[in-house]
Amino acid sequence: MGGTSSERDVSLSSGLRIAEALRERGHRVLAVDPARGPISPDEEAAMRAAGVVKTVPPTPEELRELERTSRAPALGTFPEVREADVVFLALHGGQGEDGTIQALLDMVGVRYTGSGHLASALAMDKDLSKRLFHAAGVRTAEWLMAGAAVGPAPSADEVERALGWPVIVKPSKQGSTVGLSLVREPVALAAAVEEAGRHDDEVMIERYIPGRELTVAVVGDRALPVGEIFPKHEIYDYECKYTAGMAHEKFPADLTEECAAEARRLALAAFRALKLGGCARIDFRMTEAGELYCLEANTLPGMTPLSLVPQAAAAAGMGFAELCDEIVRLAV
Repeated sequence: MGGTSSERDVSLSSGLRIAEALRERGHRVLAVDPARGPISPDEEAAMRAAGVVKTVPPTPEELRELERTSRAPALGTFPEVREADVVFLALHGGQGEDGTIQALLDMVGVRYTGSGHLASALAMDKDLSKRLFHAAGVRTAEWLMAGAAVGPAPSADEVERALGWPVIVKPSKQGSTVGLSLVREPVALAAAVEEAGRHDDEVMIERYIPGRELTVAVVGDRALPVGEIFPKHEIYDYECKYTAGMAHEKFPADLTEECAAEARRLALAAFRALKLGGCARIDFRMTEAGELYCLEANTLPGMTPLSLVPQAAAAAGMGFAELCDEIVRLAV
């Protein structure tokens, strides 16, 4: 838990909660932060008492300093890792979710939860994942890309012709809506691209899909009940996700049986298109006409008290400790 991504605080919150749940199920749990190293029981207790998720993510400057001193390259040498039966990955974003840590664990022969290194990398790259969704028959919003590997940013005229307004501008390989902007008019495009570019070397410009915000958690080969999110802001942003009272969720969502079944079917199709494993969360927008557009797949979704996957599990009759135990079982 922890790491050096912009979702560090969320990851620490997830990890602390998971560790407590697994201990309830009788597991011996050791906490490790790839950025800082093993976390002692006293340090863990202090973090738990203080709380770790703030209303804004760490700044890029703070993260660069963490990366400079990170112990992640030595992760495979830690006894806590090498001698583990299973490494439960509670990392979000960055090297923890993009396949880097997964590849390192593959190299040292340690089992871990969630998806493998290739699937993790594909899901983290929103451009590649949308191409695979499209190939699998899962509808996704039209998009354009900008960045060193894909070409310069399109002009406002090009965006208007291809996508219309408004559009979503976001880093291609980030989560928790970090660096994301809703752009309604041409004059705001350049600043939004610049902001997204502070968090990633590639930027996605995507047609905005108005409608209801839906989410489907997949555990193993099972799609859990569909949930609906009602954020206080127009976009389900970082503050809404991690600040109590800034959003509420309903599980199961108030949908027809047919629509809920279709959302679960598409979630499983997206899960399989990316060759995901363990537990993942697939997010959708549903238009007034009932069309479902897949937004993205989250291979290591949040497990904080406000997170969506635990709520979906509860709607399926599965407690949080049971959910964590099942994720471990899938890894074994």
